[in-house]
Amino acid sequence: MSGTVELLASRGAERRIEAPISAVACARDGQTFAIGTVDGEIYLIPMAVLRQPEAWQRVEAHDGAVLCLAPDAGSSGFVSGGEDNRLVRTSANGETTELHRGRRWVECVTTTTSHIAFSVGKGLELRDASGEKTLKTLEHPSTVTGIVFDAKGKRIAASHYNGASMWFVQAKIDSVRGLAWKGSHTGVAIHPGGEALVTTMQENDLHGWRLSDGHNMRMSGYPKQVASLDFTRNGRWLATSGADAIVMWPFFGGGPMGKPPAELARLPGVFCSFVKAHPKQDVIAAGFEDGTVLLAETSSERVLPMCMGGRGRVTSVAFTPQGGAMVFGTEDGVIAALDLSKAD
Repeated sequence: MSGTVELLASRGAERRIEAPISAVACARDGQTFAIGTVDGEIYLIPMAVLRQPEAWQRVEAHDGAVLCLAPDAGSSGFVSGGEDNRLVRTSANGETTELHRGRRWVECVTTTTSHIAFSVGKGLELRDASGEKTLKTLEHPSTVTGIVFDAKGKRIAASHYNGASMWFVQAKIDSVRGLAWKGSHTGVAIHPGGEALVTTMQENDLHGWRLSDGHNMRMSGYPKQVASLDFTRNGRWLATSGADAIVMWPFFGGGPMGKPPAELARLPGVFCSFVKAHPKQDVIAAGFEDGTVLLAETSSERVLPMCMGGRGRVTSVAFTPQGGAMVFGTEDGVIAALDLSKAD
């Protein structure tokens, strides 16, 4: 176990702050990470000081928790939503600009290089890349709990009570494609090839729809609610939390229906709390409730420990777009950054 602890020490750095970490993101140019906290702060980690935690910049971005965080539409910077009912842009040098102030929490945000989208209550607002021009507001039957663009940025999907909704971004007349399934849907992901949409649920289940024909796909059997899911880069696997291993559903060969999930990186008695697929390799980063963080190869099942326990539940993980570095945050207020360029 001593070697596993040294991996973080030899390839990265960590810093413990006062507040739990709520979200982590990396800018599109791969030069800066941002870490949001429940106290409304955003910590900025430039790649140049990745292993110098005393040089990480603290920015007071929100009055209340950072609820969501995403890379900005531009090459650098970030956008975040908070309990202060605001959408805020934070530049790579720490300057903040208010893009929206309303009467309800900004709970979800996602971006492409040409659009910024965020949700407030039942509404999903779509803006241009500047973040200042509203293009359309899309209304849903209940509070939006998750939003995501497809890989080409042509469609946007939202999860909500009793299902999910899909919209075409550039449509002149907005018509929704409703995907219905009773229950509380809490998050959403779209297959990289556009083949399926999957939601997490309040129950210990996932629900999916095959987008070619709307066929329902139910993925169940979890001992705990699934809080995190992510497709691998080529869409062959859907990685999820919710068990004491990374649960991997096959999206090939007719799967996932009728096929059992695979499991990687089992830690008996310790639940996986967050998963993130590597952007360039067939690797999954998994954070666990005790603070353990592992990298697991989907092909060989080889597991590379980053650190082992003692840091609190892992709440978020992000890679650079090229995958050469990663940052994770925990409920106990630990921020850790790792240089993976020599660990591939």
